[in-house]
Amino acid sequence: MKRGRIPFPPYVSAVLPFLVFLFGLASALSFAFQGDILQGKVMQVKDGDTVVVAPADGGEFYTCRLYGIDAPEKRQPYGAEATKELKRLVLGQTVVVELTGSKTYGRHVCIIRKDNRIVNLEMVSRGYAWAYRQYLKRPYASEYIDAEKSARDKRLGLWQDLNPTPPWEFRKLQRNPKGSNRFFLIRGILRYGLA
Repeated sequence: MKRGRIPFPPYVSAVLPFLVFLFGLASALSFAFQGDILQGKVMQVKDGDTVVVAPADGGEFYTCRLYGIDAPEKRQPYGAEATKELKRLVLGQTVVVELTGSKTYGRHVCIIRKDNRIVNLEMVSRGYAWAYRQYLKRPYASEYIDAEKSARDKRLGLWQDLNPTPPWEFRKLQRNPKGSNRFFLIRGILRYGLA
C-alpha cells in the first residue's frame, strides 16, 4: 500500500471551490458592513448639526449630519451659540459614529456618541436644536421629542426666545424672500403684541 495522499471522493473536489468562493464572499460582505459604526476624532464643527470626523484607522474623512436634530442656521438667532455648544461637546474629541446609511447633501447622517451619551440628543436636551420630527424614527422619536419639550419648559438655549423660528422655516424664507417680510411682520405682531 502506497503512503501519501488520501483520495477524496469526486464530489468533494467539485464542491470545494464553491465552498471557498462562498467563504470569501461572506468575508467580503462582513467587512463591507463593518463601516456602519466607526471610531474617530472630530476635526471640525461646521455648524450646530454637522461635524467632520477623521476615522481612527485612517482613510477618508466623514462629514456627518447629526441624525434627528435640526439646529439653527449660522445666520439665524442662536445659530452661533449652537455651533459653539457642539464644538464644546465634541471638537478634538474621540467619538463613536453610527452611520445610518442615509445621506443628505453629500453628508452622512450619523448618530454621534461620546462617553456613552448621544451627542445628537444632548444638543436637543440643552436647547440648541429642535427634534427633527420629519425624519425621526423609533426608537429615538419619543426620546428626542421629550428632550425638546423639557428644554422648552426650562427655557434653555434657543428656548429663551418665546417663539424661535425653526431652521426649516428659516431656510424656506431664505429661498422665497418675497413672502418673508409679511411672515416676519405677522410673527412680530404675534410675538410682541405690535398692532
